[in-house]
Amino acid sequence: MPLTATRDVASERLQTHSRLFAFSRWDAVPVLAALLHCAYFFAMFWLFPRVPLWVMLPLGFIYSVSISWNINGISHNFIHNPYFRAPLLNRLFSVLESVTIGFSQVFYECIHMQHHKGNADRPDEEGETVDWISIYKHGHDGEAEHPLTYTFLSFFREDPKTVYRALKRKDPREAFWGVAELVLFVGTFVVLGLLNWHYICFLLPFWYFGHCLSYLNGYYRHFGGNPDDPIAWGVSSYDKLYNWIWFYNGYHAEHHFRPKVHWTRMQAFRDQIVEQQRAAGVRVIKPPHALGFLDPDLPPLRSQRSPAAPGQETNAVT
Repeated sequence: MPLTATRDVASERLQTHSRLFAFSRWDAVPVLAALLHCAYFFAMFWLFPRVPLWVMLPLGFIYSVSISWNINGISHNFIHNPYFRAPLLNRLFSVLESVTIGFSQVFYECIHMQHHKGNADRPDEEGETVDWISIYKHGHDGEAEHPLTYTFLSFFREDPKTVYRALKRKDPREAFWGVAELVLFVGTFVVLGLLNWHYICFLLPFWYFGHCLSYLNGYYRHFGGNPDDPIAWGVSSYDKLYNWIWFYNGYHAEHHFRPKVHWTRMQAFRDQIVEQQRAAGVRVIKPPHALGFLDPDLPPLRSQRSPAAPGQETNAVT
């Protein structure tokens, strides 16, 4: 169905009469989820000396998964459509997210917006990509990097100095807040370590693994996409439970095509462009992105130079 036949969800900005929320009262759901996530983070510290290790280990694993859940759902949607009308509330929420996730929300926003500038682009003649976290950046011969190295090494490739310089060029005030958030989250970890060094030794591996899971999620949101076609930049997953829990993170091809579409409008937007997606051969996987390696139609790693023509792959938009 052509976009001219229906209301254009992508260009229509949500409006709310709420004095608290900027775009939708539904944003109360991710805000509440973020508060509960922060409470969970500190609850683990309280529980550590009070419960046996066999209880803490699954709690630590849940924290790892929740880091990826927050980054790719709550935190990600906040970047594109800040939840609150009041700048102060948005700033406080950014600090809350930084402490809970263990990374500056301002720095994450800078990295993510650079991701949207490049859209998982392939390296140029000098081996550079616009997108700092492109899955092709450390690949070979224009192919995507292996998912295991991307998942477990990307964390160590992050360069806070590069992010800081980019922020300072754009807005020195945001650069200041980015550093402040880093200091706050590192300071929080240091205080927890001083209070109980056994706990911080327990926490750090789960914190690292959580960020690895976020990179794993990001890998399969682009593996098999077409960096040369805007409508096919991303890879989507329409698993209902996944999208309900992860705040419609699965609609990733749609998100890259129109990043400002609010998370509550993703399904409606997809309905508007589905024919265009079919024509472009947009890739769709059956499982959630973090389990993308389980997709039954996953092609071989080195066959990702371009998407198949419509109708030639069972993983195209249906």
